[in-house]
Amino acid sequence: MPGPLMKLVGAVVYRARGWDFEPLPAYWSPKQVIIGFPHTSNMDTVMAFAGFARVGIKGHVIVKKSWFVGPMGPIMRGMGGVAVDRSAATGLVQQLANIFAQRDEFQLALVPEGTRKGVKRIKTGFWHIAKAANVPIVCWYLDNKGKKTRWLGVIEPSDDLQADLRQIKQIYAAAGFVIEGIADA
Repeated sequence: MPGPLMKLVGAVVYRARGWDFEPLPAYWSPKQVIIGFPHTSNMDTVMAFAGFARVGIKGHVIVKKSWFVGPMGPIMRGMGGVAVDRSAATGLVQQLANIFAQRDEFQLALVPEGTRKGVKRIKTGFWHIAKAANVPIVCWYLDNKGKKTRWLGVIEPSDDLQADLRQIKQIYAAAGFVIEGIADA
């Protein structure tokens, strides 16, 4: 849980950039995978962490284990980084499902685009993680035009990845954002 100083820093970042952060939605839960669109710049990450701090939430992102060696370790953990070992026999999805199982609260934020450049297909690891951890997927939107971070909806992963992706696409489309990386079906 971010302390008062981090809450203040989050509020200052939002105010300085002229942005607003919607209050947490009624469907907020202690554990969930949060997906965010669009991923346009590194500032998206700054806005995500500042927004989480502003409302007193500790958000987490996955980072290669090598970034946690030496003096960077405490910094990465303090920022919400979660070390993952890509060389481990246990796959990334299972590593993250185990972390969800070990913690009472865990907010994992991911960008399905995976890059700031245009993508033909989004990455679906977020869905596999949520499914394995038995947690919901929350759709979050960085509305650059309106300068507001918005909570759009939540889905429970079903057994049908494609149906869930169509549902996510519809949630974002209702907010006026088209996800290019999900094909219409």
